[in-house]
Amino acid sequence: MESDIEESLKKRLRKSNFPLDSSRKQLEQLSGRAYAVMGEVNFMQEEDIRLETTRARFSNVLKRHSELTERLSRDSDKMVFERLQKEFDAARASQTQEIFLDGEQWNDGLLATIRERVHMEADRKAMPGDANILAAPHFQEKITYKVGSKVICCLEGARIGIQYETSFAGEPCELYHCVLESKSFLEKMTVREHTIPFFLPVREAENDLLSSNAMKFIDHVGELLQAYVDRREQVRLIKELYGNQIGELYHSLPYHMIEFVLDDFECKVTVTLRYADLISVLPTRIRVLAWPVHQSKKFTMNRKENGNASGQPIPARLTYAEDALRTMSLPEAYAEIVLNLPRALQQIFQQRVPT
Repeated sequence: MESDIEESLKKRLRKSNFPLDSSRKQLEQLSGRAYAVMGEVNFMQEEDIRLETTRARFSNVLKRHSELTERLSRDSDKMVFERLQKEFDAARASQTQEIFLDGEQWNDGLLATIRERVHMEADRKAMPGDANILAAPHFQEKITYKVGSKVICCLEGARIGIQYETSFAGEPCELYHCVLESKSFLEKMTVREHTIPFFLPVREAENDLLSSNAMKFIDHVGELLQAYVDRREQVRLIKELYGNQIGELYHSLPYHMIEFVLDDFECKVTVTLRYADLISVLPTRIRVLAWPVHQSKKFTMNRKENGNASGQPIPARLTYAEDALRTMSLPEAYAEIVLNLPRALQQIFQQRVPT
């Protein structure tokens, strides 16, 4: 009897349109896919968290590195700066004449005259007492030369001192010093000491220029310093004026690589600036991108049109902003970018909305 009932049930199940084994397999497959999707979402969320944590740590490291570098540079150079500044002040106080030179008057011949003067003065002081007194009248004249933003003094010990004056927007900034010396008038000069920031290539310029063209070396160092101060002050000014709109800002020590983010708008705008060399005031490699914040039609392109199979938003290049940064100072270009950003984003929206 029981065997008859069991056989009847088997026949009914075989005739059923919903086989139990097949349904069970489909359910298991769907469950597996759901778990896989949930796992992928969790993985992406964890990756985002790890990325944000890494960015925060990296930002903190950069900030601490910058503060440490500034403190070390300031503390180590402070005593040298104060000592050299006293020397320059004393030299200018004892001068009998200050000569202002234009571009043509500042030349290799004048520099040779200055070198000869400091060595003759050093030789006089090395003479015995009576000879020193007799020779003194011939060395009474002490001249300081002013060439643009450079002050050139004759210092004790056959040394030539150059004081560099820097400025920004017509306002004076820091003073820097560079002291040159040579064992004799016929030998090449070397850099004895200086107060120039360590990340500017003074030693490289010394090796490349000083032995062959001392005047060009002196001018080149001045250009390095002024360009550095100019780039630094441009960054300081945009932070001061627009700090509430700038979410992140990174730069190299000489400010020849600058990156910052604007996140106070409907999208995230990243600005990347690179300068051709350390005497450049305007960037030569510029990249400004607008990154969509929302997965909306306003900022996403049709997958088929842009080949973005994942459907993720892609950035738009803001060429008008790049043009402004290429021709204007950073604060001026920033104002231009912000002023025209809404219209630029609207144009991007009109171009990217699928038809």
